[in-house]
Amino acid sequence: MRLLLFLAFLVVPVLEIWVLIQVGEVIGGWPTVALLLADSLLGAWLVRREGRRVWRSLQDALTSGRMPDRELADAGAVLAGGALLLTPGFVTDIAGFLAVLPFTRPAVRRLARWFFTRRMKAMAAAAQRQGAAGSPFGQVPFGGSPFGGPFAEREDNRGPVIHGQVIREQDRDEDPRPPQQRLP
Repeated sequence: MRLLLFLAFLVVPVLEIWVLIQVGEVIGGWPTVALLLADSLLGAWLVRREGRRVWRSLQDALTSGRMPDRELADAGAVLAGGALLLTPGFVTDIAGFLAVLPFTRPAVRRLARWFFTRRMKAMAAAAQRQGAAGSPFGQVPFGGSPFGGPFAEREDNRGPVIHGQVIREQDRDEDPRPPQQRLP
């Protein structure tokens, strides 16, 4: 994660400046500025159009009662692409257009799913190693509970089974119904 932040804050701006200088040497300074303005305007129009389209599909999914996982991923891609298109430079604009365009968005969605799945597995492995290295909870199986004991995984993977006992401290002579339901 630190490497990713390092790349984002140091290497990307240097790369953007280098690309701007190279494009400026080939087509000139003013045409480079005009090209940056044109792709910013095109990006703003595209983000607005695709944002509306994603919002409508998100509303349709919610009104039909199904989980809007693809729509939420598309909304995140359009949001991230819009942020990249706002940053001046050609490299971030290319990445922004890839995230916003409807025919490249599925590839961005798959890439994001792969990245986040890999990241979650790495975090789970780190938590398991930390549990084995002296955590008060002991070793945590992937998908299991760090509390052990009365918590156990179900065979059908529907979540934990919590074994317990209900204890009520009421007098045996007292009527367990609320006062409104008791007869005088």
